[in-house]
Parts: sequence; C-alpha cells; structure tokens
Amino acid sequence: MSSATPDAPEGPSAVPGTRGGRPAAGEAPVPEATGKHPGGPPTVTTARREPTSRAPESRAAHIGRLALRALVRVVLPRLLSVGLVVFGAATLAFAGLKLLPGDEVDALLGPQTTASEAVREQIRDDYGFDRPVIAQYVGYLDNVVHLRFGESYQLQRPVGALISEQFRPTAELALSALLLAVVIAVAVATLTAGRRGIGRSAAGAWELLAVSTPPFWLGIVLLTVFSFRMGVFPVGGAGSIETLVLPAATLALPVSAVLTQVLRESMESALDEPFALTARARGLSRLAVQVRHILRHAALPLATLAGWLTGTLLGGAVLIEKVFARPGIGALTLQAVASRDMPVVMGVVLLSAVCFAVVSQLVDVLYLVIDPRLRKG
Repeated sequence: MSSATPDAPEGPSAVPGTRGGRPAAGEAPVPEATGKHPGGPPTVTTARREPTSRAPESRAAHIGRLALRALVRVVLPRLLSVGLVVFGAATLAFAGLKLLPGDEVDALLGPQTTASEAVREQIRDDYGFDRPVIAQYVGYLDNVVHLRFGESYQLQRPVGALISEQFRPTAELALSALLLAVVIAVAVATLTAGRRGIGRSAAGAWELLAVSTPPFWLGIVLLTVFSFRMGVFPVGGAGSIETLVLPAATLALPVSAVLTQVLRESMESALDEPFALTARARGLSRLAVQVRHILRHAALPLATLAGWLTGTLLGGAVLIEKVFARPGIGALTLQAVASRDMPVVMGVVLLSAVCFAVVSQLVDVLYLVIDPRLRKG
C-alpha cells in the first residue's frame, strides 16, 4: 500500500528551487528572510528608509509647536516678571499716598484755597475718598490695568497725556547719557587694562574724581565753562543736539567711571585665560586680543551694571533737567511733588517701574547675544 503524500501546492511565497518553501532534495538551504545564516552569527538587517518630504501642513504645525514652546518657556515668564514689578510699584505708591499726613482734599484744593464743608464732601464723593481703603485700592488697581491714571489735581489734565508729552525729552537724555557712558568705559578700559604707568594712574584719578563729584555740581561747572565762558553750547532748552551735549555729559561721566572700573577688572582677569594666551602666541598684538576676544568675554558684567544704572540715569534726570532748564519727566515730577499732585507722582512711579522692568528683560536678551552658550540653558 502506497503511503505517498500529495505535494504541497506552490504558492506565491514559495522560494524558487524549493517546493512549498522547503529546499528540494540535493539543494542547499536558502537563508530565511530573518537574516539568520546557518553556522554563522546572526546578522541584523535594516530596512532602507525612503526619503520622505514633510507635508506643508505638518511643517506649519511643527513651526507653530516651536513658537508655542518658545512662548511658554521664554515670553510668558518675562511678562509675568514685568507684571509683578509693576504690581509691587503700584502697591507701594498707593500705600505711600495713604500714609502721607494731611487731607487729600486739601492737596487737591491747594494750600491757599478755602472751601466750605459741602464742597469738600462733594469732592470726596467725586474722587471716592470717602470709600474704604480696600475699595479704593481695588479701584486703583483696576484703573492701572486699564491705563487710567486719573487727572492732575493742579493742571486739571489727564496724567497719561502729561507723562506722554514729557517722556520723550527724558528718554533722549537718559539714552544719550547711557550710550556716552558705555563708549567712554569701553575706550578707557581697553587702553588701560593690563597696563601700568602714567596713563593707568591718570585714568584711576579721573574715575575717582568723576564718581565722587555730585552730578548737579558737575552740571554747573560744565555750564560755566562751555556756555558762559566759551559759548560753545547753549545754556538750556531742548530740541537740538547742541542742547543735549552738556546734560548728557553731566549724567554720563559719573556712570562711565563706574563702568570703566568694572570692565577693566573683567578684562584683566580674562587676559590670563588660555584662549587669550593662545591668541597672543599666534602673533596677535595685545590691543587686537583685547578688541577681538577679551572685550566680548568681559562684556557680561558691563551689561549687567549698565542695565542697573539705567534707573539711576532716569532718577538723575530729575535734577539735571532742572539745572539745564530742560522739559521732561524730572521737571514734571518736581512740580507734582512740590504741589502734592499725587496722581502725577503715582503715574511717574509706575512709569519708572515699567522702564526698569523692560530694561532688565532687554539685558537678559543681551546676555544671549553676547554669550551663545547661555542659549542652551
């Protein structure tokens, strides 16, 4: 009785030379598709990926995802920081206003004005002075959020309009003084870093004299020499570069002395670093090494201190604008403080807080430009 079994049908998966996927008699086995070779180590087969092109929709989604990530990680924390600074300044300004002695109605009417009690009650009701302090504080924060700073007691004009009119001359003066101070500091520090002799001693003496001189006294001296005696620059006013030179120099000289000392110390520390020694060994001169390599390495402390001193420049502009008879926030602030015009004073305080917070954020961005290694953090 024959026990022969029927042959397996050949399908599309059968390997040529085999019957039903099995090697035929007398033929060598064919390696399977898993890549395992008999008698040898297993080999790893990798599938070749065909180059794919990203669809326009997926690329746009990728860019949007990166923008959202940057917004959450970089922009939102900085906006939150600015908001906290402004909130703190608004709260301190409101508390200072409430802690001042005297009646707010007397400040509103002026010291020489007499008014009946009915008129005083009407003023308290109009301005909300008769409400609880908490209600006044909440209403004040709501006005700050919506940029409503009220009206000046003395000038009877919106505080926002008064500040916007006087901000431009003060901003021009502060930015010009900051730029002049940085230029002087970089020039003097580059020429005197790592050196000894008469030039270094003269620079040190100038720095000590500039730091210890009161700005208003320095402004009077510059006015006497360059305006009254020599007639080079106008005595006061605004609207031209000539009127900006002496006030900017008065503000910039003390600040430049501090910046010079900090920058020179950083440059002298960097002169002993291996990259500076390598650059000198390759034949670069000391001045070339300082300009090309050392100055950027030592610029971080300069940026930090310059950002911090910007608030000093805005505060110093109050006196300098008075000395040189310039319009600006300083003159407006002095007039408001003298007449107890509290809405104007509180508006100036909030403006100063916003400027300081914005400058601090700009300095943080400048760090990333100066030192690219900080971008990885």
